[in-house]
Amino acid sequence: MINFRYHVVSLTAVFLALAIGLVVGTAALNGPVADSLKEQVTALRKDNQQMRQTVNNMEKELESEEGFAAEMSQVVLPGKLTGRRVLVVSLPTGREHTEGVLKMLQLAGANVTGRVDLQDKFINPDNNNNLLELAVTAARPTSAQTSGLPGNGHGVETSSALLASVLLDRAGTAPVSDADRKAVLAAYTNNGYLTTEDPVSGPAEAVVLVSGQPYVDKDSAKKDESVVKVAEQFDRTGAIVVGGNGSAGGNLVAIVRGDPVLSQSISSVDNANTIQGQLVTTLALVQQLVEKKAGQYGVGDNAASLLPKLPQ
Repeated sequence: MINFRYHVVSLTAVFLALAIGLVVGTAALNGPVADSLKEQVTALRKDNQQMRQTVNNMEKELESEEGFAAEMSQVVLPGKLTGRRVLVVSLPTGREHTEGVLKMLQLAGANVTGRVDLQDKFINPDNNNNLLELAVTAARPTSAQTSGLPGNGHGVETSSALLASVLLDRAGTAPVSDADRKAVLAAYTNNGYLTTEDPVSGPAEAVVLVSGQPYVDKDSAKKDESVVKVAEQFDRTGAIVVGGNGSAGGNLVAIVRGDPVLSQSISSVDNANTIQGQLVTTLALVQQLVEKKAGQYGVGDNAASLLPKLPQ
């Protein structure tokens, strides 16, 4: 008869054999597996270092290119816009690079009549009716012409037409007085639709409209449409260049370039968020004013070239 001690000895022998097997197996596999893992870690570390170096090189290359563009602007731009009256209008999506565009215009000698920053409230479709009413009430006590304002019920379009009529020279119409111009701007400013950094000094002959990426919220389609309405109304009154960021996804630059009518009169630059693009934006405005010609410039696939070819 097998006693309890026999069972204990047997079980102990089994567990001992398992332990010895694990130790032997681990020892046998430890070398190849460990070596393989070490090789993979080493390879990944090298790849990571190479990628980091690539990123660093690209950042240095970008800084070098922007530095070159900044130095070239000092050579190319001075005097190009001397005596030209230019208005800068920024959309909410283009606020970050508006200052850079403004500095390039000033470097070219432009007389910047003012900077007008349209607010999100101006683009919001919920304010359509309010903008329609404001366009009428803001213009009523002034010399601003209302007979030519659009009558299709689009508030942004109507208000943009009114703003363009007081901020730009309009051929064939009497100029708006400084007091009336201030009154119209004050009406929109007091209602939170726009801001001005400094008082507008007078009417301009051209406008740079600074834009950015397309809207992505639930009202994106209507907001993108409103942005186009702004550009269209200023285009009806004076020369216009759109300084944007990107040329896809339905942003203003993409829509202008995709429209056979707008692309004939509105110039666009798709990299105005960079120093290079801000330089090109100014050159595009020179082309608009000197040659009465529009062009599509930048680095996007739908750009005609990097920059305009100006006559010597």
